[in-house]
Amino acid sequence: MNNTRIKTAFDHGKAFVPCVTAGYPSLEDTHRVVRAAVAAGADAVQVAVPFSDPTAEGPIMQRACAAALESGTSTDDVLDLVADLRADVSVPIVLSTYANVPFCYGTQQFLNRCREVGVDGLVIPDVPLEESAEFAPQCEASGIALIRTVAPTSKNRIEAIASGAPGFIYVMASLGGAGIQADAAQNVEAMVQEVRSHTDIPCVVGTGITTPEQAQQLGALADGIAVGSALMELVGKTDPEHLEEAVEEYVTRMKTAL
Repeated sequence: MNNTRIKTAFDHGKAFVPCVTAGYPSLEDTHRVVRAAVAAGADAVQVAVPFSDPTAEGPIMQRACAAALESGTSTDDVLDLVADLRADVSVPIVLSTYANVPFCYGTQQFLNRCREVGVDGLVIPDVPLEESAEFAPQCEASGIALIRTVAPTSKNRIEAIASGAPGFIYVMASLGGAGIQADAAQNVEAMVQEVRSHTDIPCVVGTGITTPEQAQQLGALADGIAVGSALMELVGKTDPEHLEEAVEEYVTRMKTAL
């Protein structure tokens, strides 16, 4: 498997990974948000394929998914979006989706299309390691990293999750899109240390991070952070005329905090 682009995301210090919902508020806006984030220093981008039941997301991302679906955003639209971004975006692009999406599309057909447009990795939160045999071999053959997730509930499963993991490990600071709790740093530090005892691939902390202070605190414990809800909330509140400016300012603040 060639994870060259993912590896380079961590070559210059802590990585900042903005997470956007494709089609929110529109596909054109998603183009603008991704390019603005990369211009401001984002090291990789996670693009969510809108899904009707995004159970792993918090309320902000759920609303963004619902709005994107209501506007007609399809899986093919998201893949076309990635193809267009690849014209001038060189950082890694990771898609997040749910198992039903590639199943309905046709798993191999979906992965072939991902490879064609330049997707580097997949996050499928409703497919635990124990059920990943439906995807992992095909992802590996397609050169796409199936990103594994470690959560506060993983505990005795961390060794199995970390061993042989491709790309990077997604470390959840909280569950179900919940905000950062008081003991988040302690939990993250313990999870990262356990992961690093089994693999040397990078750890990216996500879920609930909103402020530069949280980025600095949790980013210090890992190799990078991922931020979705705060960014989508900003996008939803910003006048379209000032969208790029607002995104660049936020990403710059978060990247600087790292």
